[in-house]
Amino acid sequence: MKQTTLIDGTKIFCISPTEGQMLYEHIAGYLDHGSIEIKEGDTIIDVGANIGVFGIKLSKMFSDIHIFAFEPISDIFTVLGKNVALTKNKKFQIFNWGISDKEELLNFTYYPNSPALSTVNPDMWSSDEDLIVALEGNLNNPPSNWWWAKYIPKFVYPYIVKRLRKNAQTIPCKLKTLSQSINDCNINKIDVLKIDCEGNEQKVLDGIDDIHWSIIRQIIVEVHDIRGRLDYICNLFKEKGYSVAVVNEPSMEKTALYNVYAKRLLS
Repeated sequence: MKQTTLIDGTKIFCISPTEGQMLYEHIAGYLDHGSIEIKEGDTIIDVGANIGVFGIKLSKMFSDIHIFAFEPISDIFTVLGKNVALTKNKKFQIFNWGISDKEELLNFTYYPNSPALSTVNPDMWSSDEDLIVALEGNLNNPPSNWWWAKYIPKFVYPYIVKRLRKNAQTIPCKLKTLSQSINDCNINKIDVLKIDCEGNEQKVLDGIDDIHWSIIRQIIVEVHDIRGRLDYICNLFKEKGYSVAVVNEPSMEKTALYNVYAKRLLS
């Protein structure tokens, strides 16, 4: 386990220091966009919490914020636990299972050199070309203290991608539906549901029972747009009574990755 310092000076535990810093950039993008409003006393659900950067940021911003974070991969979950302790937020709760459309045990592909790529859908990162595009987007839009990013020549990108996928491990992980998790954790309101689970986002949403949609006020979801998934999710949100905004962040411009923001319309 390593440590790194985020751009705001916060020290955190991590597996990959550069990845931890980049995760913070993406999280800051969620909050800077303006589609989502968070206030004291809110309840946040973090699906695909990774090492907990979203919860770390919110725990620093608010003195009273309740976070339920779900992370299925044990190595990442261990780091998440260390970071929760650093926040001293007693309402930051973590659970060692993933979220999908049914309860089951599935094999995840865990990438120790790039934990954020870890997924139950390894095919989404099987293409070198797709990973190189994502890498280039991040290096072209880095944290402000990455002065070195512009000096990395493009011919090195394939070697970096190869290293990111090196020593991949297959790890069995427990999955539950979001509605099961809501019941198990006695959650009665969700002010923000954040989903970033590397290709499993549609199954997360399909695992929400009708009775629970009414308690979800806002949603942030990273969508990997394959086989019409972006349209499916946007239409689902509209049918459930949300306004929808779709954003292709600068670091994602040449990828099929989008951030979708949904906010419940007043009835």
